[in-house]
Amino acid sequence: MPIQNSPYQAFATLLSSSGHPVSPAELHGLLLGRSCAGAGFDVEGWLADAAELLEGEPADNVRNALVGLQEMVKGELTSDDMTVVLLLPTDDTPLAERAAALGQWCQGFLAGFGLTRREYALSEEAKEVLQDLAAISQVQDALEESDDGESDYMEVMEYLRVAPLLLFTETRKTSEPAAKPSLH
Repeated sequence: MPIQNSPYQAFATLLSSSGHPVSPAELHGLLLGRSCAGAGFDVEGWLADAAELLEGEPADNVRNALVGLQEMVKGELTSDDMTVVLLLPTDDTPLAERAAALGQWCQGFLAGFGLTRREYALSEEAKEVLQDLAAISQVQDALEESDDGESDYMEVMEYLRVAPLLLFTETRKTSEPAAKPSLH
């Protein structure tokens, strides 16, 4: 019997029981996307964007969960560990469901990034990352229940754990005023 107490499952239950038929993966993607595009960590801005995806003002318990999610993401993006934990179903969930959640995560990320992106030039590498995410958001049906499908899923997941950091680092560089080189 699958474990029902994963963060993903708990969030999914919270959202559906509150009348928001939205995937936690898509919400997490949206949050990371906007954060990586330079939205900063202003809670009100995040809640406004989330409310749009949720199609309505979230109740307090959902609001608290969203604020907690943002705290977690802020911690991940600004820590030295350079790891992002994706809010996705656990490994004992059927691959098709996990792949769908991966696609939703990418869609959320691209929406959040696009919603927030300021006018600045992205490096070729960053553009490729965004193209990859767009491609991944379409592939969920291509993953099949097999060892190959499993390993493909794991590869994509590993990639998605580092892709946001690359974008976050790059947009931070462009949004901060360039420091004058110091002469020693």
